[in-house]
Amino acid sequence: MASVGAVSDGGRVTPRVARLVLTGSECTGKTTLGGFLARHYGTPLVHEFAREYAAGRGAPIDTDDHWPLVRGQVRAESRALARAQAEGRPLLVLDTDVLSTVAYAHHYTGHCAPDLEAFARERLADHYLLLDIDVPWVADGVRDRGDRREDVHALFTETLRRFGAPYTLVSGSWDERLPTAFAVIDRLLARSA
Repeated sequence: MASVGAVSDGGRVTPRVARLVLTGSECTGKTTLGGFLARHYGTPLVHEFAREYAAGRGAPIDTDDHWPLVRGQVRAESRALARAQAEGRPLLVLDTDVLSTVAYAHHYTGHCAPDLEAFARERLADHYLLLDIDVPWVADGVRDRGDRREDVHALFTETLRRFGAPYTLVSGSWDERLPTAFAVIDRLLARSA
C-alpha cells in the first residue's frame, strides 16, 4: 500500500502517515463524514477533486477526463500529505481517491484504461470506508445517478474487492456511522504507531 512510512531523508525522519479514504456512491455523506473525522483527529482532509472539476467543466465527464481527474486528485493528496508530515500527523483523510476514478470509469464507459488501473493499484490507501446508500439522495446539479445507486454501490464494492483494498462498510444513522469510523481509525492508528 502507498502509505508513507518513517523514512530518513538526509538525517530528518519523515513520519508515517496512514491514509483513510471515504468512498462509495454519490450522496452518501462522504464529504460530511470526512470533514468531521479530519476535525476530530486534527488532520488534513483531501477534498474530492472530481466534484470541482465536473462543476467547472459544464459537460459530462468522458474518458479524456480520467487522467486530468487523477492528476488533480493526486496533486491535492500530495499537498495534504506533505502538510500532515510537516505537522507530525499520523492520519490523512481523503474524500475519495484514484480508485473512485476507476469505479466511475467502469460505470460511465464500461471500461477503464489498464494503465489507470495499474496506477490506482500502486496507490491503494491503508483503509477505505465504503459508505452505504441507506441515506437520502439529494440532487445538486453535479450528482446524476440517484436512480442507479444500487448499481453504483455494487460497483464500488466489487472494485474494492477486485483490488484487494481493505475496507469497512459504514451504514446507518450518524449515531451508527461515527462509532464505526472511529473504531476503524483507532485500529489503523494503533497499527501504524
